[in-house]
Amino acid sequence: MLATDLAEREYNLRAAFPDHPQWFARWAAESAAARARLSGVLDLRYGSGPKQTLDVFPASRARATLVFIHGGYWRALDKADHSFIAPPLVERGVSVAVINYDLCPDVTVVRITEECREALIWLGREGARYGATADCLVLAGHSAGGHLAAMLFATDWSAHGAAAPTIAAGAAISGVFDLEPLLATSLNADLRLDLARALELSPVHLRPRIRAPLLLAAGADETSEFIRQSRALWESWPECRPHRSEEPLLVPARHHFSVVSDLGDARSELASQLLRICGAGAV
Repeated sequence: MLATDLAEREYNLRAAFPDHPQWFARWAAESAAARARLSGVLDLRYGSGPKQTLDVFPASRARATLVFIHGGYWRALDKADHSFIAPPLVERGVSVAVINYDLCPDVTVVRITEECREALIWLGREGARYGATADCLVLAGHSAGGHLAAMLFATDWSAHGAAAPTIAAGAAISGVFDLEPLLATSLNADLRLDLARALELSPVHLRPRIRAPLLLAAGADETSEFIRQSRALWESWPECRPHRSEEPLLVPARHHFSVVSDLGDARSELASQLLRICGAGAV
């Protein structure tokens, strides 16, 4: 395990990247503009938890639905901060569902993972009513959302009394796939993980139940541990490597917060690769 001071430097991302407030402000402004521009159905309830709602941005004659899970270390941020990812996808025939979930310390990471499963089950049952076809789902997430997307890949759906969703692909951006290092950080005051639970919730120690391509990406200017995290899952899950990909995508001149903004820019390499795995082709 990393020493406490090193773990804190590597995983305390707001301290590592002091420009994060400008990125949060940009996401909020671009998301408000996206909601004003798109025909969305907001705050659809998929579960009983206070934050168990999702927003759907339907595409005309949608070929797939991208399900996006926001980051924030399982304890912060909101779906309303991430509507900005939708326009490039909707314009190319991919509906978008952005999900909220309850946050630590009010709930555990185990419960958050289960809530994301409930969101997929709800979309399978109700999504078509709102233009979110469940016939072809693409899972995507940033940071903690990347972890949750990977956990959905590793879910034994039969053990949860549900048919496996039709997951065609996924993308985990700047994800956390090995939770053990978080035990040595101040973050764990809210996460309340012990070693057994950290291992249980680490995709690097699980096997994917879905044989579908999973795009792994991170900013090239991330902390070294976050680059290691993506490479660790790349090594652990060779069956999920996208065709022709030789390594995770490291986006030049992007760090943990700036990298996800590229999803709102159809000209970016990250958006191009996401569109490709959604079956919408390169930009």
